[in-house]
Amino acid sequence: MELSGRKALVLGAGKSGIASAKFLAERGATVALHDKKAVETWSQDARDLKASHTVGLIGGDLPGWLLDQIDLVVISPGVPKTTLPARYVDRKDGEVIGEVELAYRFLKGKIVGITGSNGKTTTTALIGEILKTSGLPTQVGGNIGTPLLDLVESSRDDGWTVVELSSFQLETIVDFRCDVALCLNVTPNHLDRYDSFFDYAAAKHRIFMNQRPEDTAILNADNSVTNEWPDGLRAKVIKFSVEKELEDGVFLSGRELVSSLGGERTVLTTRDEIFLRGLHNVENVLAAFAAAITCGVDIATIRKAVAEFKGVEHRIEFVEEIDGVRFYNDSKATSVDAATKALSALSEDAGKTILILGGRGKNAPYAPLIPLIRQQVRRVIVLGEDADNIESQLAGEADILKVASLEDAVAEGFSAAQTGDSVLLAPACASFDMFKSFEERGTKFKQAVHGLKARRHSAN
Repeated sequence: MELSGRKALVLGAGKSGIASAKFLAERGATVALHDKKAVETWSQDARDLKASHTVGLIGGDLPGWLLDQIDLVVISPGVPKTTLPARYVDRKDGEVIGEVELAYRFLKGKIVGITGSNGKTTTTALIGEILKTSGLPTQVGGNIGTPLLDLVESSRDDGWTVVELSSFQLETIVDFRCDVALCLNVTPNHLDRYDSFFDYAAAKHRIFMNQRPEDTAILNADNSVTNEWPDGLRAKVIKFSVEKELEDGVFLSGRELVSSLGGERTVLTTRDEIFLRGLHNVENVLAAFAAAITCGVDIATIRKAVAEFKGVEHRIEFVEEIDGVRFYNDSKATSVDAATKALSALSEDAGKTILILGGRGKNAPYAPLIPLIRQQVRRVIVLGEDADNIESQLAGEADILKVASLEDAVAEGFSAAQTGDSVLLAPACASFDMFKSFEERGTKFKQAVHGLKARRHSAN
């Protein structure tokens, strides 16, 4: 793909947009970076592009004359493909792609791509660690934090790039192809962005669209959506399951994780050897085993890497124990399904759970939480934009308390807890009403917990 002389518009001034604008400018394109927010509110990295890479910065509305000059639009994940500038340039035969597609056209080596409603980051990080442990040249990026474009220069023909992919990123791929592609699950999420659940699922399915017969697709046999996909795929399919034994796949049998690939039954590891908590993380480990085996890693090496993997920050992350009460940070649980999985993971504990919910809702019902709330939750604490909606949907099912801040949630959670209980932040909502990101929300939660512990110790 020749970029010199192209006139490019990058939509969105976040990490992905900054990486795209920089990449294009360095390769000779004339670049404008646009965001709806005023330029003075952009990050310093974004504003520095004007001087360091001669990138034009445009905040607010785009001038109409500019669109007539553009022949390439690169869309950041947070910007819908249906936005007016993208539709306008597409209609006049310009090219409209995302940062992932742009990176793919320059990336060397093979690709493992991971998508799904939940578990993407943990599985991506785990596969990356397994491949690194095996000695394969490996780099990890995408939706996990490092833009794929930032990995182009370090990619190599004999290496692997492990990429976390959101549905937003998959919307704008054209030729992007994974040698190994995983879809961990598809459950209701981002319904504030998509017209229907079908549209959301279709975006996830795009991860497989360019695969060839020599490639591998890894799918969850227990998910009603992904279990129906194999017949339409060109790639070889491997399924994983925690609910049933598979004739040709990887699955949970009692406490053993087992492979029946190629008709040979092999014990891969056991639940006792996995540090990660919860049945959903057994799913993630099974998917990672399937991917790593496909990449040529021996089972002993995979088992070792899995045993040493301690998880990812903000995913059912143990924070502190204060006077017999454990605090867990799962700020990444931004959907109802993710919150349900986090709550289920703590059901193995003897005590009850104080559950902190709330933030910017995604138009998904909170009813799936009710069975576990009835069984396991001592109190539900709600905050943020969707607090009233959550309270109305869970009314009568739980002892509910509404608070104004995360600090209040931590304090009230501790007050409600008994010895042996857990306080779990699993918001089931996006963070953008009160925080810049789920990472910032999780960090603030941990700071509040540490502050509570310090106050308790000083009082004693």
